[in-house]
Amino acid sequence: MTLSYIIMATLAGGMLSVLIAASLTVATMKVLCHGLVSVSAGLLMGTALLHLLPEAFESAADPHSLFLALLGGLLFFFLLEKAELYRHSHEHDPPTAAIASRGTWSVLLGDSIHNLCDGIIIAAAFLTDFRLGITTSIAIIVHEIPQEVGDYVVLLSLGLSRRRALFYNLISGLASVVGGILGYLIVAPWQAVFPYLLVVASSSFLYVAVADLLPSLQRRLPWRQTAMQLGWLASGPAVVLMARSFAHAGT
Repeated sequence: MTLSYIIMATLAGGMLSVLIAASLTVATMKVLCHGLVSVSAGLLMGTALLHLLPEAFESAADPHSLFLALLGGLLFFFLLEKAELYRHSHEHDPPTAAIASRGTWSVLLGDSIHNLCDGIIIAAAFLTDFRLGITTSIAIIVHEIPQEVGDYVVLLSLGLSRRRALFYNLISGLASVVGGILGYLIVAPWQAVFPYLLVVASSSFLYVAVADLLPSLQRRLPWRQTAMQLGWLASGPAVVLMARSFAHAGT
């Protein structure tokens, strides 16, 4: 049953992003992405700091080892970003055939690796606790939607047709399902490593939020737009706190 939840959760993010991308114009997608970036930044930080890390540190694992895992996770994702495999850059030169081909495969490879890691994280969360799996999945899905839509815009700018870009986006999204299944099969027998996987998941969430999402929001805006941005940002931790309160109320 747990494997079914993992597959449904990992499949949801990729399918939702493709459906949203298919139903919206490029101009509309760019407008929606700005609001979703604020929500996903707050949700990722809230999930990491208010749910995943407390869950990990309430276990019997050594706190010093957990902090070491957190540091190692941050450095790991930094190195992946340095290798241009984790970050999804939206700045490309005008595409010639060769540049477009390299750019397309770079986006798809980076997206697939990211989705594979997300699938493993979702599997570890569900294997730890069902409610933790739901909260983690929501955080990842909300983050995946603007990310996948953004990648779709990049693929269009590289000269791909709308249908082909959607197809490639769907294929890369299925990597999260593969990651979820691998995580379930490999991680399930090793429950002692769950706290460390939760910490690594937290490092992924924090790195994406602090290194990628928050800097993109640091622009001078009219005060009304700034207030809206802060409101969307605060909605992420608020959702996590409400989910935690409902979870505790049900126990």
